[in-house]
Amino acid sequence: MDTSATLLSASNISKRYGTLPVLRGVSLSIQAGEVVSIVGSSGAGKSTLLHILGTLDTPDAGDIYFRGENINSFSGKQLAAFRNKNIGFIFQFHHLLPEFTALENVIMPGLLANEKKAAIEPRALELLEKLGLKERANHKPAELSGGEAQRVAVARALMNQPQLICADEPSGNLDSERARELHQLFFELRDEFNITFLIVTHNEELANMSDRKLFMKDGLLLSNATNNAH
Repeated sequence: MDTSATLLSASNISKRYGTLPVLRGVSLSIQAGEVVSIVGSSGAGKSTLLHILGTLDTPDAGDIYFRGENINSFSGKQLAAFRNKNIGFIFQFHHLLPEFTALENVIMPGLLANEKKAAIEPRALELLEKLGLKERANHKPAELSGGEAQRVAVARALMNQPQLICADEPSGNLDSERARELHQLFFELRDEFNITFLIVTHNEELANMSDRKLFMKDGLLLSNATNNAH
């Protein structure tokens, strides 16, 4: 694991929804190649923090730095391009487009980055093969099991070779065996591609496998524990 550089850092992030404070001055730093879990009870602010760090949402106050560059100053168009190139997302529900095949779903981020289909299809097929889905490439989401659909979502998140994967309860819809397979896959991908993972989870097993656990309560980051698993 290469932790020689800080990939992502946040300083004093605050967020309100109406009069409700959701994040109250959160600061953190994530090193390149780390697998970091954010844990805490429902309503602690975990998903809001993940969405802000992944640039899906904006903070009311505070700064976010990606490899030392303050991304708060980016325009909406710049931010969208930055996100598509550098950050992949995995959610509890796979959010695959039902009318497209697994292969077409995986290719989608590349097309959004104005890549030619012929140029990127081999990479998409390679990713599906790596995730054990080569034979499912031409199947639509309704023809896939829950575990298969979630692995297609992982392949899609990897399509543009992101530096950071933001995952929000990625195994929340899977049975324990499929969840364990998905968690192990994250570490294999980290080791092979040096991808950084930031994961919101209620799954204790995944949190304990991670390099660090960030504990949140009432919009505050309470502790920053290092695990011994990796």
